[in-house]
Amino acid sequence: MKRAVVVVIDSMGIGAMPDACEYGDVKECNTLVNVAKANGGLCLPNLEKMGLGNLADIEGVKKVDNPSASVGILKEISKGKDTTTGHWEIAGLVLEKPFLTYPEGFPKELIDDFVKETGCGGVLGNYPASGTKIIEELASEHEKTKFPIVYTSADSVFQIACDVDVIPLETLYRWCEIARKLLDGKYNVSRVIARPYHKVDGKYQRISKDRRDYSVPPTGKTVLDAVKEQNGRVLGIGKIEDIFVKTGITHAIHTGSNKEGLEILLSALDDRFDYDKYLTDKNFSDFDKEFIFVNLVDTDMLFGHRNDAVGYGRAIEEIDSYVDKFLNLLTDDDLLIITADHGCDPTVAGTDHTREMIPVVLYSKSLKPQNLGTTDGFGRIAASVAKWLGADFGCNSDALF
Repeated sequence: MKRAVVVVIDSMGIGAMPDACEYGDVKECNTLVNVAKANGGLCLPNLEKMGLGNLADIEGVKKVDNPSASVGILKEISKGKDTTTGHWEIAGLVLEKPFLTYPEGFPKELIDDFVKETGCGGVLGNYPASGTKIIEELASEHEKTKFPIVYTSADSVFQIACDVDVIPLETLYRWCEIARKLLDGKYNVSRVIARPYHKVDGKYQRISKDRRDYSVPPTGKTVLDAVKEQNGRVLGIGKIEDIFVKTGITHAIHTGSNKEGLEILLSALDDRFDYDKYLTDKNFSDFDKEFIFVNLVDTDMLFGHRNDAVGYGRAIEEIDSYVDKFLNLLTDDDLLIITADHGCDPTVAGTDHTREMIPVVLYSKSLKPQNLGTTDGFGRIAASVAKWLGADFGCNSDALF
């Protein structure tokens, strides 16, 4: 059975897009290169052998003459630098009209409707902010009023933070569902994000495993849909199910950390994963191909947005430590692609995503490694998955680059 695996190291961009300045980013943004430099070099022996160091001067990652994988860089065609836009394009869907952002906070009309529809009594915040900082600033008032903390960023997001000891998790999710309905249409917001947190040893900590993203449904067909419709099993690991609003997915599992996601992928490749437990499509039955789509979010959520270059580097090294385990389980019928969805350079000013190109590491025992160069369109990944699995997706003939 043919299998294709795409692993997205969330926000591990590899250099500014030519139009980065239009998105408020400096030309020096380069998440992978700058993280490596800030750490005095990264130890990535497995990705190094595959040829990652051939893409740029990544401190600690050598260039190799005979890489085991094909490597290249992709430029984004879609308008945006957020999770949804990046993942959609990876899946073959280009976003021509960018989602709206709210640098001054959300309109009073919208907030009034949110308060009325949810019955929450009021909101705190309603301005662009770092999630950890705004929670520290408003947590005490949240405890007193029980009002949700609402904030945004440079991305198109409506984030709602609540202490689960003050507001039940189910209530937070319900408020997010209401916000999602309100934000469709003229407000055109990409994602509503539930940001639950609690106090541990006197400090506020966000609860990663209970985070939920409420995205707009994909505006067109993706490679996930194509594989599913053509007798394929599609497993989403991490926040994939949320990004694609369950479309094109037969099985899904949320994760609380990169390590959990990596271990789940390992179990799937080793035929130990309990698929029946995580079935999302009741009509799913037989299959003759599989697409596994993984998002590893810690690099972005825990380190990129918090300007923690050291933590970011350790997270990449943790991922690298699993790569050889994955490779040992792959057969001639398996395709592995390791990539990213945008940037979030922790070494530049600000805490928001950065408009960057993405690296691509493409490996199969049955493919000869080649230099993929720098090309346009994250959708080449979708084309490669479709061609590998024999799924008709209207892809061009140069799939697999």
